[in-house]
Amino acid sequence: MNAHDPKRADCWQLRTRRLPAGNLPLLMGIVNVTPDSFSDGGRYFEPSAAVEHGLRLAAEGADLLDVGGQSTRPGSQPVGVEEELRRVIPVVSELCRQTTVPVSIDTLKAAVARRALDAGAEAINDVTALCGDADMLPLAAASGCGVCAMHMLGTPRTMQQDPCYDDVVAEVLEYLRGRRDTLIAAGIPQQRIALDPGIGFGKTTAHNLALLSSAWRLHSLGCPVLVGHSRKRFIEKVLGEKAGQLPPERTAGTIGVAISLARQGVQILRVHDVAAVRQALLLWEATGGLGT
Repeated sequence: MNAHDPKRADCWQLRTRRLPAGNLPLLMGIVNVTPDSFSDGGRYFEPSAAVEHGLRLAAEGADLLDVGGQSTRPGSQPVGVEEELRRVIPVVSELCRQTTVPVSIDTLKAAVARRALDAGAEAINDVTALCGDADMLPLAAASGCGVCAMHMLGTPRTMQQDPCYDDVVAEVLEYLRGRRDTLIAAGIPQQRIALDPGIGFGKTTAHNLALLSSAWRLHSLGCPVLVGHSRKRFIEKVLGEKAGQLPPERTAGTIGVAISLARQGVQILRVHDVAAVRQALLLWEATGGLGT
């Protein structure tokens, strides 16, 4: 554990505002505007339902709202630009109008990111680390927005087909170091870059656990660390093995991992259950937190 690493970034600079990193992680609330998300697909597919959900997450204490219109679950199929725009732009526009909580756009398409930024989004969250669309890197640099670059092995369609690493932590660390350096060279200041190890994106349960237990090592890159572990399948795998049966849902496991990541000083957690995670973290802090 190394929550007090001197290289640990103290903020994430977005397009027009700064998110400070305190003792507790910032919470990025997930707003999936998709019919096929692995966790809540279809529940918030209608724009009005997605906006209502985003406003609820903001009221529960989300520090950032992440709007996405294409599922990146294992085996998912790509969505066309026009369909993705139809799904997300009304939601981004309304959330930016109705709440002061900053909005990020979860997309790998520059055309979608550009329209979302025009609608008021403050950051781009790209699962391809700005590699999937040649126009994304210059757009991010010119707009001055915040950027989250994630590690993924393969594509959503192929990433879970026997992922293999010699040393998953070292390899993900070096990949993110390379992407950080490329983004900086393209004109994106380091304080605008967050880095995500990509839990569940081309990783087995063992890979995910290794990355989560060593998340503190990512502080050496000098950028905010963003982790999206919420409700993912490895939680069910671990709990099923430990308890001898599969649990009906994954919120408790999500909270347990969130506390571990908080101990390691991770700055941002991308979660579905903002209220539950926030309450657990507040009680963890009140009863000793990093002093335990």
